[in-house]
Amino acid sequence: MLVVKRFTSEDEVLSEKALAIRHKVFVLEQGVDAELENENDEEAQHYLLSMGRKTVATARWREINGEIKLERFAVLPKFRSRGFGKVILLEVLIDVLPLMKPIYLHSQVKAVRFYERNGFAKEGEKFFEAGIEHYLMKYTG
Repeated sequence: MLVVKRFTSEDEVLSEKALAIRHKVFVLEQGVDAELENENDEEAQHYLLSMGRKTVATARWREINGEIKLERFAVLPKFRSRGFGKVILLEVLIDVLPLMKPIYLHSQVKAVRFYERNGFAKEGEKFFEAGIEHYLMKYTG
């Protein structure tokens, strides 16, 4: 059974689980600096996807200058390509679409197709963020 929990950084138990996933995916797997990975957590709304007792994915969003930025989407390696990324993305969109503000994200190049299949479109040229190539993508529905 899949369960998505919404929380803020004040929930230490859920935050610890989300940070563990992000550490494994971003810091250990992709080589992102741990300090960069943890910035702005207190400003964000967070999500944790569990399958039974196992937490398998996380994400967050925050408002920046009147727009909604989706961030830190991470699925543990052994749970990828099973639709968990889409599940957590749809839960985030359920919460942010009613805010009626522009929605965007910075997609790693390898994730662009996933976001395109889920309502996002690339804008502009590739750029580097945390040493990884990204595209700006905006939600078009």
